[in-house]
Amino acid sequence: MPAIVIDHVTMKFNMSRERIDNMKEYFIKLIKRQLFYEEFTALSDVSAVIEPGEIFGIVGLNGSGKSTLLKLVSGILKPTVGHVVTNGTISPLIELGAGFDFEMTARENLFMNGSVLGYPRDFMRERFDEIIAFAELKEFVDVPLKNFSSGMVARLGFSIATLVKPEILIVDEILAVGDFLFQQKCEKRIQEMMAGGTTVLIVSHSVDQIERLCGRVMWLEKGKVRMVGETKEVCAMYKNSTV
Repeated sequence: MPAIVIDHVTMKFNMSRERIDNMKEYFIKLIKRQLFYEEFTALSDVSAVIEPGEIFGIVGLNGSGKSTLLKLVSGILKPTVGHVVTNGTISPLIELGAGFDFEMTARENLFMNGSVLGYPRDFMRERFDEIIAFAELKEFVDVPLKNFSSGMVARLGFSIATLVKPEILIVDEILAVGDFLFQQKCEKRIQEMMAGGTTVLIVSHSVDQIERLCGRVMWLEKGKVRMVGETKEVCAMYKNSTV
């Protein structure tokens, strides 16, 4: 049974044609039926089948629909047309730290986020030092997140999200978090998950990373599949197109 099936998926959004500065203006226009939208197609008839344990990459320029596709597979969005089927527990590394409370400390957010993910408090207490050490935040554990850099927030989010090995791991540009040494730590942890049989769907602007990690790759261009195949072949064509 495939881990992920993306079946003729199309995703459309309604984009406002004009700027609305406040809620009062919005409701006035709504009542007067003066709200106008333009339909934007982020993805058009995208299909793929990803097998258990496969490391599948997605490449494409900004605006090609990569992150939208990851959100569809994660269940964050529902497709306008088509279906996405997943078989297994999913850990989406998308917009790390989006669920954090920035008025709370790293310690408080760690336990809160663990609870949201379904981990018992005793389990989080046992793994607390490991999480903080991996995120390299020992000196900042009782500092409110509002004083953190975006990289520090993402490091904490990554450390919590990868605490337990999921069956499906969805990664959106996460390996760009932090400095070079921390990127290496992130990549090593993901490779350990891969070695344990986790299915990985990954988006990265670094073609070198995709070439190192993935067995097959999808190339998206303006929401459409340009090519799917072996990593070396697809990445070579993609790099030639962007030169």
